[in-house]
Amino acid sequence: MNGEYISKLQNEEMDFLFDAILELKNREECYRFFEDVCTINEIKALAQRMQVAKMLMERRTYLDIAATTGASTATISRVNRSLNYGSNGYKLAFDKLNWKP
Repeated sequence: MNGEYISKLQNEEMDFLFDAILELKNREECYRFFEDVCTINEIKALAQRMQVAKMLMERRTYLDIAATTGASTATISRVNRSLNYGSNGYKLAFDKLNWKP
């Protein structure tokens, strides 16, 4: 990305949250933090969206993705819209993970 990205969500509270997340050092710390901050369903929804994004990038069909992940077609559509017209957040994360379809 060129220049500094400014999010529509950006404010002091979000900066504090993201700064806290950036200080987590490993999976165990992430599990501990997210279990305290989020409900189990919220965490599972985030993980599901990552799986949906991964499968969309692999060019899997909506039906296959829904059957495999349990995601609704609305969730799949939202993730697909983010992949195509969003802020490149999924791509950035997958690049950091060195994951390619």
